[in-house]
Amino acid sequence: MALKPAALIKKLTEQNIQKIKLAITDIDGVLRGKVISFDKFKSIAESGFGFCDVVFGWDAGDVAYDNAEITGWHTGYPDATAIIDIQTYRQIPWDNDIPFFLADFDKAGSNAMQICPRVLLKKVVKNINDAGFQAFCSQEFEWFNLVDNADELYTGKFRDLKPMTHGMFGYSVLRASQRSAFFNDLFDLLKKFDIPLEGIHTETGPGVYEAAIMYSGALEAADRAVLFKSSVKEIGHRHGVLPTFMAKFNENLPGCSGHVHQSLWSGDGKQNLFYDKKKKNNISALMENYIAGQLYCLPYILPMFAPTVNSYKRLVEGAWAPTTLTWAVDNRTTALRALPGGEKSARLETRVVGSDSNPYLAIAACLASGLYGVRKKLKLDVTATVGNGYANTSNGVLPANLWQATQAMKNSDLAKELFGESFVSHFTGTREWEWRQFSKVVTDWELKRYLEII
Repeated sequence: MALKPAALIKKLTEQNIQKIKLAITDIDGVLRGKVISFDKFKSIAESGFGFCDVVFGWDAGDVAYDNAEITGWHTGYPDATAIIDIQTYRQIPWDNDIPFFLADFDKAGSNAMQICPRVLLKKVVKNINDAGFQAFCSQEFEWFNLVDNADELYTGKFRDLKPMTHGMFGYSVLRASQRSAFFNDLFDLLKKFDIPLEGIHTETGPGVYEAAIMYSGALEAADRAVLFKSSVKEIGHRHGVLPTFMAKFNENLPGCSGHVHQSLWSGDGKQNLFYDKKKKNNISALMENYIAGQLYCLPYILPMFAPTVNSYKRLVEGAWAPTTLTWAVDNRTTALRALPGGEKSARLETRVVGSDSNPYLAIAACLASGLYGVRKKLKLDVTATVGNGYANTSNGVLPANLWQATQAMKNSDLAKELFGESFVSHFTGTREWEWRQFSKVVTDWELKRYLEII
């Protein structure tokens, strides 16, 4: 049942609440927020509040873009109206149960509305609903857990990072039990924070965990995923642990994924339209259209799945991440893994997505590209891969780095059709900025290779 602002305010008043935490998500998927008084909250719960639009005008390190049009020094970085989504109400169990809400910039006429990741996903979900479907999604994450020695990290320029545990023990009961307080807190506190997990286990690599979030409607799934990443960091800090969702933390270790699972259901939410028991492998014609749409769109929307320079260090052959435009049934070497086994569980897993992705953008890209295939009735002409997906380059390969991927998206009429010209222009501009910041840095690799010998 939907929450009503007046009823919620009454409830919080009765609980003698004094303060509220609010947050929006920036273009990189990082939560930006503030704590306000309860009196202030009551006055803005329905009308919204001013939030500096610089959150879309700077990068993850708070350095202002020099190529943004919607906001920048030329606009003076004004406030944009952020609208609180009352339905996102939660209490943070590791922070004295302070009430928490997500907000976005879903106000007609707002420049920020055109580039807000959460608003973009809401538009895609509306398109899904208008087409007569409901979308259900979930995201699963892998991430490394390091010893939280932030002072040493900054002093030593982030070298000599120490994992929480040692060894390459995937699915290890022993390794999980060695940090059982942290492991159990993740499961229990996240559930109390309304981020229920289907499961959590160790992955291959020192100090690596993987967690699958319980599936839900698409917007709720993205909310959960964004809050999951931030929550894991907050909970980790309380245990002396520094979690990182970098796509490739170490060149000698596996990368970290953020796979998106998705399915389309009937408008009433009662029938999984990806499942057809009369078809081969139980894959419905609609699911074939959906898969064909994602394969067709993937080269033009890849930065929404792989948004950082580091993302492409993960997308390499033999590292449990795809490099080719492929699909198959239950094959972990392809870009798309179809899992059509059951009437309730039939779904598609998009394996390109990294753990460094912005969940709103990743899920929006999955759904919009899949819906494109459904609307165009694209035929799944790409043969399902049998065996090693890395060796199957017949349908093409993914762009090799952030610059190549960004240029493909920037110049794509298809991307603009799916997400709007304003969003594509702004987002690809931020990715070009990211590439330029990386390209001017002299790295440790260059020093070791050239300083003495050349």
